[in-house]
Amino acid sequence: MHDLIERLEGFGSPRVALVGDFMLDCYVYGDVERISPEAPVPVLHAVRKERAAGGAGYVAAAVTAMGGRVGCIGVIGADEAGEQLLERLRQAGADTDTLMRLQGRPTAVKTRYVGLAQHRHGQQMLRVDHETVDPLPPEVETRLREAAKKQLAQSDMVVLEDYNKGLFSENITPWLIADARAAGKKVIVDPARIENYRKYRSCTLLKPNRYEASLASGIQIIDDVTLAGAAAKLGEITDAEAVLITLDREGAFLYRRDGVGRRIAHRRPRSVYDVTGAGDETLAVLAVALAEGCDYEQAVELANVAGGLEVERFGMVPIRRDEIVDELRRMIGLRSGGKVLPRERLAEEVARRRAHGETVVFTNGCFDLLHAGHVRYLQQARQIGHCLVLAINSDDSVRRVKGPGRPVIGQAERAEMLAALECVDYVTVFDEQTPVPLLELLRPDILVKGGTTPVVVGRELVEGYGGKVMTMGLVSGLSTTTIIDRILNGGK
Repeated sequence: MHDLIERLEGFGSPRVALVGDFMLDCYVYGDVERISPEAPVPVLHAVRKERAAGGAGYVAAAVTAMGGRVGCIGVIGADEAGEQLLERLRQAGADTDTLMRLQGRPTAVKTRYVGLAQHRHGQQMLRVDHETVDPLPPEVETRLREAAKKQLAQSDMVVLEDYNKGLFSENITPWLIADARAAGKKVIVDPARIENYRKYRSCTLLKPNRYEASLASGIQIIDDVTLAGAAAKLGEITDAEAVLITLDREGAFLYRRDGVGRRIAHRRPRSVYDVTGAGDETLAVLAVALAEGCDYEQAVELANVAGGLEVERFGMVPIRRDEIVDELRRMIGLRSGGKVLPRERLAEEVARRRAHGETVVFTNGCFDLLHAGHVRYLQQARQIGHCLVLAINSDDSVRRVKGPGRPVIGQAERAEMLAALECVDYVTVFDEQTPVPLLELLRPDILVKGGTTPVVVGRELVEGYGGKVMTMGLVSGLSTTTIIDRILNGGK
């Protein structure tokens, strides 16, 4: 694990030539509070709309988030959706000069309608696709091949992202692979869910998921024997140097041309919140890692970590290189997976999660002597939303509150122990008498405190911007005055 961290921290900015089906993803978020009187269907009261680069566009954004550079090759429509897609790709830092805009062929748009259950949990209700999947005209294929050749000379890696939208025909796909191999470039193929993979022959790495692999190999994957058999069959069909079958929460299976295959499992179990974009994230990390000289095992390890982080978030959120480093460090105990953050970095994380429809819960305390009551309290607080931020008093702050003999446990150890709890998403340390400055910065959706009365630090502040205040009756045997005093002084 140490060697992966060292390798990742030494990455440069490799350039990826990305040929693929570029799409615009649209998210319509709303509250579902009633059933339609016209039919037994839920009524979504839309509250906001977001757009993002999807399909190969998400791969491009994920490559740049990893510190790489990317040249986009493909076709989109000469329409408003195409303009919006180009804007988002450019914002992500992608080179769009070789994205061809075609008249009469609309930009593919996927619109997801997301209900916010109890105003908190994002649940996809319906997806509507607007697209054309007809094959490209021969003259457009020729232009596309020339565009790809322009990118090859300046790229370290070539990626083909096939969503079966008409771009990767039986003609152009072999051309693209042959041109790349002739230029000495490795080619990663993320194949479509189709039966015949012969058009991908001579690629370097083939990356299907288990369902795509079962369909294309004709072998139903049900155990390790059939898994190895399917991988071997796909290797035979495509003559790929390696085949990587992704297996969702079970990690991945890597098969080499020499007949050696092995499972590469996730390093820790994941709470799967949304699988959207996980495969694209994995592809992006593989491309960057292999371009930087990692071997297949190292690249898959890094891709597994990135894919695992992706499924814990709603929607498609590109994973940054430093986030993977943080996660690797957490795995080896150097620190708690990037959970312990300074307030400036924490503010960025909170803003990002809220922007994707997540409800941020905040609580605070000294937590000098951690006990089972604290754990139950934090578990209940986490159940209220998607993300629990825990602010703990610094050592100086605890001494001011509880006297010169406290704390018994220093702030670094307290933060590490609390971050080790699965229910806690982030921990930060504050030195002030109360956490009001943090509340002003983070603006959590829900502020939680233990007690039997609705008295919390910053109640007026939180309710002033539309947040909620909740109390939990976990403090027993204390008077209301004692509870209020503890809360106002940052204790629990």
